[in-house]
Amino acid sequence: PSLAALDEEWITSHASQVSRMLPGGLLVLGVFMVVTPELSKEGQSALRRLIFSVEKSLSKRRLWKPVEEEVSDRAALQICSATKKYPLRAAAFFLLCSQSSAKPADWKYQSALSASWLALGCTVNVNIHIPLLLTSPNHDLEKNTKNGLNRWSKQIEDSVFLINGQVKGDDTELLEGQKKLRGNTQSSTQISDVKVLTQLSQGSSPRSTATVQVCSGSINLRGAVKCRAYIHNNRPRVKEAIQALKRDIINTLSDRCEIMFEDLILNERHQKKNLEREYHVLPQRLFVPVAGSSVMLSDYKFGDEAAGEIQERFVEMLDQAVQAEDIHIAEDISTVDICPVPDNLDDTQQTQLTKATLLLKLQQNMGLVVAAAVAVLASIFSFNYFSD
Repeated sequence: PSLAALDEEWITSHASQVSRMLPGGLLVLGVFMVVTPELSKEGQSALRRLIFSVEKSLSKRRLWKPVEEEVSDRAALQICSATKKYPLRAAAFFLLCSQSSAKPADWKYQSALSASWLALGCTVNVNIHIPLLLTSPNHDLEKNTKNGLNRWSKQIEDSVFLINGQVKGDDTELLEGQKKLRGNTQSSTQISDVKVLTQLSQGSSPRSTATVQVCSGSINLRGAVKCRAYIHNNRPRVKEAIQALKRDIINTLSDRCEIMFEDLILNERHQKKNLEREYHVLPQRLFVPVAGSSVMLSDYKFGDEAAGEIQERFVEMLDQAVQAEDIHIAEDISTVDICPVPDNLDDTQQTQLTKATLLLKLQQNMGLVVAAAVAVLASIFSFNYFSD
């Protein structure tokens, strides 16, 4: 017997799909394998290879970077197919070192751990304008969209987050000043309402320079996305909670754009060379409860998908049986509008159109900048007044 035929590509693809179904604060922690006793040593080597392959696949899709203080170990579990011993061996690998060897990991069972989570939720209004440069080869919509989302993700990273209407310090305890709810039932879950104030100006310099570029069209992402993150109820800090929510905001839009392009390719409806006006609907986010836990898992559905398809996906990906009545569609439709510049415009007209669009955007954003600044100041003054 041998593990040489192990389907590494399928495993990494499965991990990527599972990762999409996890809200902020939850992530793929490792890989497990059921092996016969004689393959125990070979299984350890295979697990090491899979751990790094899965992490490489997941990190390639992320639009955010891990912070220094994050735990960078991933778990590898072996289960014996003969004795059903669980686990036969538990090990951890240090991801930041490609030469990392397995080190023993403790495996402990704890009661009520899955219920001890605090939730944060927010709605983020999205209106992202992504120019398609005339020099962009073959109008690569997927690559341009990812580049635009990468710029937008930096705005989210720099945003101001109000937790239950207040600005809180990074090292403040999330539940400071709040009365903790008792019990481990799902009905007692504490959900903090978060408002996201996006800073439209980029960089530390008060001066900014507008760049005029000749474009062949644009991509516009519009809608309101529902975001949720979970953090363990063990003296959680505001910094950790906001970080988990930021990642969910970035992931949910990036993931559904990726799903949309996969669907277009699968159904052969995606034309890259001849750019024409295209209008697409992004998949909607849904949440489902996990039995015995306060955590809700996430998924995405297109309008024509039936509840049965969603239920099958949860069983296949997460081994979770979901009742149709527990599937909660969290948001309205978000759209992608791909707008080409008419072919009969010459370079001068295209430049003028780009300038006019840029000026209009600046005029629209000025009011938002003022409103955001007033909202932040009002929140800070309100916080200072009541804290005295």
